[in-house]
Amino acid sequence: MARSASTGPLPALDPGIQGAGPVAPPVGVVIDCDIAEGLPAVVAPHSSARALILVRIFGEPLGLLAKPLTASGLAPDDLASVIVNDLGQLLEARFAECGLAWDGHLPTDGLRPPRVPGFLQGRERALREGPTITAAVCTRGRPESLTRLLDSLCPQDYPRMRVLVVDNAPTDDKTRQAVLGAQDKHGVDIDYVVEPRPGLSWARNRAIESADGEVIAWVDDDERCDPWWATEIARGFVEVPEADGVTGIIIPGEIATKSQEWFEEFSGVRRGRGFAPAVFSPATARAQSPLYPLPPFGAGGNMALRRAVLKEVGGFDCALGAGTVTCGGEDSAMLSTLMMRGGTIVYQPSAVVHHYHRRDYDTLLRHLEGYGRGLTAYYASMLANQPGGPVRFLRASGDAARNHLSRRGDRHGDVSHDFPRELLRANRKGALRGWFAYPVARVRASRMRRADWAGA
Repeated sequence: MARSASTGPLPALDPGIQGAGPVAPPVGVVIDCDIAEGLPAVVAPHSSARALILVRIFGEPLGLLAKPLTASGLAPDDLASVIVNDLGQLLEARFAECGLAWDGHLPTDGLRPPRVPGFLQGRERALREGPTITAAVCTRGRPESLTRLLDSLCPQDYPRMRVLVVDNAPTDDKTRQAVLGAQDKHGVDIDYVVEPRPGLSWARNRAIESADGEVIAWVDDDERCDPWWATEIARGFVEVPEADGVTGIIIPGEIATKSQEWFEEFSGVRRGRGFAPAVFSPATARAQSPLYPLPPFGAGGNMALRRAVLKEVGGFDCALGAGTVTCGGEDSAMLSTLMMRGGTIVYQPSAVVHHYHRRDYDTLLRHLEGYGRGLTAYYASMLANQPGGPVRFLRASGDAARNHLSRRGDRHGDVSHDFPRELLRANRKGALRGWFAYPVARVRASRMRRADWAGA
């Protein structure tokens, strides 16, 4: 039987995270649709809403479709036509794989294959053979959104995973209380540690010291994990045994405001991190420079790395990341460092997390300025710290500058007509500031490290 899907009530806001909530209906809906279970009717919140539809088959994500809605929404038959038009070739291949006949039409009442789909066979193998994983959450002063994340992490079915929360420079006891509440609610143990030095890289490095798994898998506190997220992270390491890291895909958790829609347009999954698995290694270096990681390598909000490799490279650069004047870049720097050392990164889009973008405009403005800073600060880090960095940087700098600074570049040149140009200017200004921010942040990180040694 087909199911009905609608937006439902918007989640409660943490004012310190996302700003004031919208008074108007959501500008769009995000629908998670597994065609093996049957197609839903998509209910429109108003006549000009848009739908982002995550299409799966037997759990495997195939694509994220963006479609305008009329006031009547989409009936299951209409949704079937939309999916076939966009993903017909993929569907034909998946039908054949599990023994179903494909006639160009998608049934709305689900699928009953005569044999187990290959995707599910791979999941069973990951459950049997996957590594031990520490799911690490670095958080600072956001207990409400942390609770939402833990509610998705604690019930994961992967049998060899522990959850670690790193409380970064706390000013109160609310994060620890949120962890205790999640433990009681779900009946699981959650490791909790404090990193007193503010900054995401300090917190990530504390996780490296505190974790005991073969793999550390990071997710952000403003996200929600798919039920099979940990298993699909493990799949990447099982299917590519030489992998040093696995990154997954980040899907919007909601599109409630224009600011969220603009963020997704600027930096979301449709910007280039698609749904095709990929392996990046020395063999792919000619096609993908280690110094230009966006979009294919992945991002720190859904990133798993072998703990032994992290220790070999000395952890994350504490002059980069949220909580410093550089605002970001520590994840890109780590992934690029591994690639420049001859490592292998697997992009595994079946490992899905859902990110709750900033709802209010002012926060989005600061966020995109910070993205610009983090990008060029990351480049400055590579120039300063990596052997051969200047030569590789010169090779990649032309494309990077065109894509991120030029008005005609991939990053800025194809945004919609109503995308605020102020946001693009803020991103470009941040990119200019990042070059100067990195040396400042590096000095500050050195002082914090010396103070820590003196205190010890």
